[in-house]
Amino acid sequence: MKEIKIALVGNPNCGKTTMFNELTGSKQYVGNWPGVTVEKKEGRLKGHDDVIITDLPGIYSLSPYTLEEVISRNYLLDNNVDAILNLVDGSNIERNLYLTTQVLEMGIPVTIAMNMMDIVRKNGDHLDIARLQKELGCTIVETSALRGEGTKNAAEAAISAASGSAPKYLRFSDEVEAALKAIKKEAGNKIAGPSERFLAVKIFERDAKIMAALNLTEQEKQRLNEIVTMCEEQLDDDSESIITNERYNYIAELKAAAVVKGQTGLTTSDKIDKIVTDRLLALPIFAAVMFLVYYIAIDSLGTIVTDFTNDTLFGEWIQPWVQEKLEAAGTEDWMVSLVVDGIIGGIGAPLGFAPQMAIVFLLLSFLEDCGYMARVAFIMDRFFRQFGMSGKSFIPLLISSGCGVPGIMASRTIENEKDRRLTIMTTTFIPCSAKLPVIALLSGAIMGGDWYMAPLMYFIGFFAVVTSCIILKKSELFAGDPAPFVMELPPYHFPATKNLFLHTWERVAGFLVKAGTVIFLCCVAMWFLASFGVVEGSLTLVEETEQSFIAVIGNTLAPIFAPLGFNSWQAVAAAFSGFVAKEAIVSTMAVLVGLAEATEEEPGLWNAVLAMFPSAVAAFSFLVFNLLDSPCLAAISTMGQEMNSKKWTLCTILFQNLYAYSVCLVMYQLGRVFVGGEVFNAGTAVAVVLLVGFLYLLFRPAKKGSKNVLSVEA
Repeated sequence: MKEIKIALVGNPNCGKTTMFNELTGSKQYVGNWPGVTVEKKEGRLKGHDDVIITDLPGIYSLSPYTLEEVISRNYLLDNNVDAILNLVDGSNIERNLYLTTQVLEMGIPVTIAMNMMDIVRKNGDHLDIARLQKELGCTIVETSALRGEGTKNAAEAAISAASGSAPKYLRFSDEVEAALKAIKKEAGNKIAGPSERFLAVKIFERDAKIMAALNLTEQEKQRLNEIVTMCEEQLDDDSESIITNERYNYIAELKAAAVVKGQTGLTTSDKIDKIVTDRLLALPIFAAVMFLVYYIAIDSLGTIVTDFTNDTLFGEWIQPWVQEKLEAAGTEDWMVSLVVDGIIGGIGAPLGFAPQMAIVFLLLSFLEDCGYMARVAFIMDRFFRQFGMSGKSFIPLLISSGCGVPGIMASRTIENEKDRRLTIMTTTFIPCSAKLPVIALLSGAIMGGDWYMAPLMYFIGFFAVVTSCIILKKSELFAGDPAPFVMELPPYHFPATKNLFLHTWERVAGFLVKAGTVIFLCCVAMWFLASFGVVEGSLTLVEETEQSFIAVIGNTLAPIFAPLGFNSWQAVAAAFSGFVAKEAIVSTMAVLVGLAEATEEEPGLWNAVLAMFPSAVAAFSFLVFNLLDSPCLAAISTMGQEMNSKKWTLCTILFQNLYAYSVCLVMYQLGRVFVGGEVFNAGTAVAVVLLVGFLYLLFRPAKKGSKNVLSVEA
């Protein structure tokens, strides 16, 4: 039997993902669209294995303003879709029907699912579905995806439509229709086919991507431009605005004829928004909400489950039991160490993170699905745009204070590809919970445990984010204003429990399978480096750490870090272990100074660690370097997954380490002169040159199109 392809199309926050989950259940497949970081979801309709449903990204139009819009329209143009199931938020029909008028021009059979009808009825509104069907020329099914009402009927209607003809489309003014007719004649076979109307409108709008894809000759381009220019002169407006205005005029007339509003006052959502988006109250409320999320996921419930997994399940139960059984069987010591410390320890590391990840994702999914996160992005946008980022970048930065892995994954909500990559590159500068033991250890060694060291590290991390964004936004790779902040503020509602747990499981499973595998392999590698060495010409299990491969690596790399103040192999080896997991820095240092059982808060360990460095300034430089350099392997793995590009992942790692190295070189070289009273030397001169270069990159005029990025003119 021939497979039927149905594309699920709709605005963000219209209930599209909820409907997709309702229609496909467990028969769905999640990945990325080829060559990009945008998530792709496909699934088979429950009870119809021959029906494939593709959940296209949430979009507001089929114009090439965002990566999601380009992906969606390319899919509709190139993938032989049999039918489109267009979700329309019945409580916000005017904004949603703008996309519908474009979808109807694609030449593909369309069924409309008029969603959120429970909210429409609750508000006392009435939609004349019969009138809407007549005007739009396609079947409309009333649904409430959140409650599972009408979703199956909508899918069945789309299947029926797949064997029918394309719907009628919106007719524009006589002047525009004449221009479109001339465009069709001029373009000829290059736009002939089911999507002829859509392509003609895009040519009229001077859509650069469509024009390039059609391979038009220079003569054809000139003639088409003359046709469009003539219409623009007739209507005294630019072509894109002409089409936009005519679409909205049509929708306004349709709304007036088919929609009766029953409630004229403020809705419950409006009343809540008057508080949570208030200029004075918005940030304190948001801080309180995120503190609660952080407290539950990281400091209380999440910590309890994580500590049980790491300390009890693996540390007290599994590892000792396996070690006892292996030793009783007469297994070689190196094999016991490999299995217990390397393999089981490697598996335990990612599993220990999983409970915190699950709780973070569950709480964030709740805030996102109920509609609150859309308000947060709106609140933060004004501030973040000052240094070239969207308000949506704030959420990943905040989440990274708990763990960089979900922080990086949270960048998926950012539509603009440049802004998304910029956020991924900078979000791990914020100290995560894994860096807190390192901060505690070094602050104790340097300052005797003074309280202000931890807040200072958060300030340095945020300073690194801001300065990096300003500098990168002024480069050609990231130049350009942040994407226009267009976001629907959906009505508040209680999320469907099934969807919350489904979203949480998808994300946690992805973390365990992808990031967890990398951690496991690297933990085994680190075990080998710390346990083996070459003694008297042969590879052997060493008793003294100074004989291990990790010591050799530390001694080899030490000269590289000498300008930063730490050139002992122990300090370099500790930093090297931090690339696997930042928490490992503390345990590595403790082992190297012979205090393996000590905690980061013990004064004895403080003194021993400080002895690794020539001065307190050098120890502070070490702390800042490990704060700003590339994150742990779990975060790097996630970064690679979200970037979906080896080149961009490598560039990100290189940028993070060069930035950390440069900042610490300047900090140490100037600090040892002005704080330590040492002499000015060649290293100090290099630091001055780097500082001048940094200030130039920070305050130089922005590239064209980057006027919102802070610069000298600002």
